[in-house]
Amino acid sequence: MGLTARIRTRDGWAVSHAVVTVTDMTGTQVLRAEADAEGAVRDSTPLTPGAYTVIVTAVGYAPAASSAIVTASGRAEAGTVTLARQGGTELPPPGPWTVDPAHSSVAAVAQHLGISSVHGRFTEFSGTVEIAPDDVTKSRVEAVIRAASIDTGNGMRDTHLRSADFLDTERFPEITYRSTGVSQAGPDRWTVHGELGLHGVSRPVDLDLAYLGTGADPWGGTRAAFRATTELRREDFAMNYNQVLQAGIAAIGTTLRVELDIQAVQGESLPAA
Repeated sequence: MGLTARIRTRDGWAVSHAVVTVTDMTGTQVLRAEADAEGAVRDSTPLTPGAYTVIVTAVGYAPAASSAIVTASGRAEAGTVTLARQGGTELPPPGPWTVDPAHSSVAAVAQHLGISSVHGRFTEFSGTVEIAPDDVTKSRVEAVIRAASIDTGNGMRDTHLRSADFLDTERFPEITYRSTGVSQAGPDRWTVHGELGLHGVSRPVDLDLAYLGTGADPWGGTRAAFRATTELRREDFAMNYNQVLQAGIAAIGTTLRVELDIQAVQGESLPAA
């Protein structure tokens, strides 16, 4: 009996201590519960069968409302409720922003042996974001990644990835990305169009971007958070090495899933350490 729900951010984190309010069709509040540290709501208050409205609020997030039907069991299951950061329907304030590598990650995932995934990340990179003041679609993004900073947690594998079979980091020490435009893809989602320079090849690559919000940091600055994803095909960037096993399965998949979690600080440079 009662209400169950899971409260999450758009990138999957629990929203602890969110408040869930349930009202009946007359607008009368019949239940109020608070999420625990894991973002879970489990309230055993029995509800009369019928239609209800479930409203979820949390400091720093836009409220979310949905309908719920309570059956004869007296139970309502709201499922996973996703909250967007307050003000997430817009991009950050105009002007320059600088990517903070210490609080950002550039990661890639490849399939291994057709059954599992290998996760890697680049540990050295820099980037800038310029939010256009009048037309946000004219905003710009630039990033440079040091190719040799690849880290998959295995030294032998990392050495192979730096070799001519893959990144060839001696000939192509940098991976670059420069945007050519931005288009809106949803209330707080954007598509960044740009050119990726990788392994001596430059090709257009779009990033699916979610803006997660802006807030003050403990050092007196303002930060914005983004999450971006895309998929790349190795052969598009002249990385054709592969080892085929006896069963005909490639040891390493030809598609890479790229995942970017970015924090940017307002201004043309990072604050002094």
